[in-house]
Amino acid sequence: MAYRLPPLAALRAFEAASRHLSFKQAAAELHVTPAAISQQIKALEDYLGVSLFRRLTRALEITPLGLAMLPKLREGFECFAAALETTRQSDEGVLTVTAPPSLATRWLLPRLPRFAALHPEAKLRLASESAAVDRRGGAKMGADTALDMRDAASVLAIRYGLGNYPGYQVEPIFAPDWVPVCSPRLATVERPLATPADLLHHVLIHDETIADEERQPSWQEWLAGAGVSHLHAERGPRFSNAVLAVEAALDGQGVALALKPLVEADVAAGRLLIPFTHAVASPYAYFLVMHKALAGRPAVAAFRDWLMAEAGAAAGVAAKDV
Repeated sequence: MAYRLPPLAALRAFEAASRHLSFKQAAAELHVTPAAISQQIKALEDYLGVSLFRRLTRALEITPLGLAMLPKLREGFECFAAALETTRQSDEGVLTVTAPPSLATRWLLPRLPRFAALHPEAKLRLASESAAVDRRGGAKMGADTALDMRDAASVLAIRYGLGNYPGYQVEPIFAPDWVPVCSPRLATVERPLATPADLLHHVLIHDETIADEERQPSWQEWLAGAGVSHLHAERGPRFSNAVLAVEAALDGQGVALALKPLVEADVAAGRLLIPFTHAVASPYAYFLVMHKALAGRPAVAAFRDWLMAEAGAAAGVAAKDV
């Protein structure tokens, strides 16, 4: 079957410009001039007979027709990259996994020796990416994504979000709860944490890993569920990710709301204390995300099976603790 397609360079220029909403930034990405990007897109618009962008005074706006074409075009580029990578990859034991910094540091990293023992042939590279957390306003794999098949090194991503990643194979890992945690030293101070109302006398630590304020678990939500209504819930320091928030709690700086799976090892070792059992469900969950063309690779399948087994074992231990 013969395909009537415009030049690939024009399609790449359109895709990059639509991501950045800037000819200049698209040009920098593709190592050409902004004029070249403009010419490529003009050629594509002439080929299609439609306008793909509105050129405003200080902005670039994609048209509805351009927006309608974009998802399938991006999916096509992902398929091209996956097909080439499948052919080019000579060592199927090489595996790169990207994950949110908090999960990578506090949950995944301590478990990796077990994966290495089961699969000594696998060559694993773990990368922590703040972009692995869904950003404000939605949960789509966009320009900030930690799984970008244009980068042949990125094979698997663990995302913390809503699970809406069109064009990828998506599997839920677990949906954690937020619980209060603190240093055991706070149980022996002049005003110990006997009831949730005692939080009035302690510093509240805020984790802003979820940038979307409408979905961000808050102390106000936790306190309301615990039956405390007279406490100012917005006071206290704020941290951009869970690693910093938990470190502050470990240091005895206050009480943090933390994702339970990320602190269970510290609780078991006596470094942290969960003073109250009340928990807040997270609107986000952890998902394993991969390109469908890569799911059958031995290294990918081995890591996927191991990861799900670890998540299941952790969930079983947590259930026993309830």
